[in-house]
Amino acid sequence: MRNYDVVVIGGGPAGMSAALNLKRMGKSVIILEKEAFGGQIATSPRVENIPGFKEISGLDYSNLFFEQLMDLEVEFELEEVLEVKKDGDLFHIKTNYSEYESKAVVIAAGVTHRHMGVAREEELVGKGVSYCAVCDGAFFKDKDVAVIGDANSALQYALNLTNYCNKVYLCMLFDRFFADNILVNRVLKNEKIIITKEIALQEFLGEDELTGLRFENTKTHEEVIFNVSGVFIAIGQVPHNDLYKNLVDLDKGYIVVNEFMKTKTKGLYAVGDCTKKAYRQVCTAVNDGLIAAISISNEIE
Repeated sequence: MRNYDVVVIGGGPAGMSAALNLKRMGKSVIILEKEAFGGQIATSPRVENIPGFKEISGLDYSNLFFEQLMDLEVEFELEEVLEVKKDGDLFHIKTNYSEYESKAVVIAAGVTHRHMGVAREEELVGKGVSYCAVCDGAFFKDKDVAVIGDANSALQYALNLTNYCNKVYLCMLFDRFFADNILVNRVLKNEKIIITKEIALQEFLGEDELTGLRFENTKTHEEVIFNVSGVFIAIGQVPHNDLYKNLVDLDKGYIVVNEFMKTKTKGLYAVGDCTKKAYRQVCTAVNDGLIAAISISNEIE
């Protein structure tokens, strides 16, 4: 059993921010990450909305963040957390390799974007396929793009992209919107947005990069092709918080926290995209981590 003041579960920007600040406050801390450090931002080829960086790749940003942790000698392990329990004032964390005990735990499990499940989707990520219009929209200036989805995120993506792109094809599986009326009205009034309903994606076109999309009309079965340089997929995100459901309150799968990043269980905090929040960006994730670190430090002391 390895003992720490704090165990951080997840090595994305939120988790790394929490660990960085906890270490600076003199707390013993370890990060447990099951795959690779950096989170979703590490897959973005170019990022321009992080203060202090005019332009940087998501991978380079993540590597710089990780190097900062290493300079402070923050401990980490590439392990998958299998169980989190609280016994008295202490938490017991079991992974696929080891067991840990701590006074506090920070959940920074993130989310994954829901994918289309169409062939070559993963291959073309960063080569025309994106899941974040805020992150990547400006790279398609004066080009034609598509957005797949029919809820708030998809409509927000489409409206955001009209600031850069020539045309925005909004591609919907159903015959109606599942979004707030104010967004629907804005989309309907925007001449750059071309709405096509009741179509299902069949194929990503292009070899080394995306050149178009092939759909099928779900009613007539006619083929519909859009010649676009980029597609932004906004069909939802998937939180993975079932592991903690006995310790936290969940709202549509997301962990409910207060302004101090506290969950309903004393000593258990959650930060970043896995929490119920309005905006999910790198800067908001880093902010969550700092708030949690300060809150934990005050609580322990």
